[in-house]
Amino acid sequence: MKRLPRADPEVLLPVTALGVTVIAFLLIPTYTDSTVATFDVYNTLQIFARLGPLALALGLTMIAGEFDLSVVGTYALGGMLTVQVGQEHFAYGVLAAVGAGAAIGLVQGCVIAGLRIPSMPVTLATYIALLGLTSALSGGLTKTYSNVTVILWVDQTVLTFFSPRSLITLGLFVLVALVLGLSRWGRELRAIGADRRASRVAGVRVDRLLVGTFVTSGVLAGLGGSLLSLSLGSANPDPGVQPLILAAAAALLGGVSLAGGRGSPLGLLAGILAVALLAEIATLAALPAYVTQLFYAGLLGIIVVVDAPDLHKGLVRLRTRLRPEPGSPRPIPESRETP
Repeated sequence: MKRLPRADPEVLLPVTALGVTVIAFLLIPTYTDSTVATFDVYNTLQIFARLGPLALALGLTMIAGEFDLSVVGTYALGGMLTVQVGQEHFAYGVLAAVGAGAAIGLVQGCVIAGLRIPSMPVTLATYIALLGLTSALSGGLTKTYSNVTVILWVDQTVLTFFSPRSLITLGLFVLVALVLGLSRWGRELRAIGADRRASRVAGVRVDRLLVGTFVTSGVLAGLGGSLLSLSLGSANPDPGVQPLILAAAAALLGGVSLAGGRGSPLGLLAGILAVALLAEIATLAALPAYVTQLFYAGLLGIIVVVDAPDLHKGLVRLRTRLRPEPGSPRPIPESRETP
């Protein structure tokens, strides 16, 4: 009997997550008093625009077997620089945010690749330092942006459901997907995430690729914070940890493995759209904030357990142990004699 092909988690997980959330979104009128309107779709894409660059930045480093905790700090700094530098012209602020993100990623990538140390402590220290720097630049206060024309333009309705901000975010995913799909970077990024030592032996320039990945992560996070500040017309020196949590949930729902070596930009796109839909469903259903937080915590816990490499190995060993070898005789049950 021919075996069915094994489902690839990189494809199965994001497709399932997005499909289930779309169905739940369309069925909102059946379990709430709300109806699905055009604005709800627009608002979902606005949530996607807010979290998308963070999820993409974090997901790329996770594919490489790293974890960039500093994305939220770069996100906050990028927004603050945009507001303070871009008062006369928004382009100056956006360039300042992108440049700062690239510089932060370059320094982190060089330290991690050059010293061959884990990314977690390095990016955690950078995250704390960036929050302190952002607070120092703003005096610990929220800063406002005075260019109303730009604020209105960033979130204006385009093609009924989109805004310039959501279209830019969607374009980032498409651009990264094309780069990874049409160049060696995609294959090599997965290779260093799966087995870094073997990648070095095979001739992959691991250090250069790591530095480039962290630079890309910094640019995406800085640009995401910049676009958010232009949308809100203000910059907060401390965005909290929720953006990081939701970005991590989106990356995992998008098929990225905690062990590295697995994931794609299109999977990340499906993951962040699923998270955005869940957030909009929670809003329409008027769920308390603590219920939403508990739901995300439970979702993350389930994904982490399912993705645990030791669990997979244990299940494979158990299945191999219970399955009889081909051609081996089946055990004959012992007969019991009656007294």
